[in-house]
Amino acid sequence: MNESIDTRIRSVALNIRKIREFRNYTQEYLAMKLGISQNAYSKIELGYTRITLERLIQISYILDVDTVDLLSANAEDLVQLHTTK
Repeated sequence: MNESIDTRIRSVALNIRKIREFRNYTQEYLAMKLGISQNAYSKIELGYTRITLERLIQISYILDVDTVDLLSANAEDLVQLHTTK
């Protein structure tokens, strides 16, 4: 079970990174908006830091993406979804 949870965490982290890159935002920009260091933000995208629901909602708001999409879509589909909007 832990392996599947770790896989999902990495998937969400990848989704966050992909949509950030799609929006042409830097890690520094997201970190500043979240009030954390760039290093701390980088750990979120790498899946090293387990984020709270509140942090996930903050990230989705900054990236202008539905929180559910970050949790359920794969990275390519997520970018495709936002390309067609």
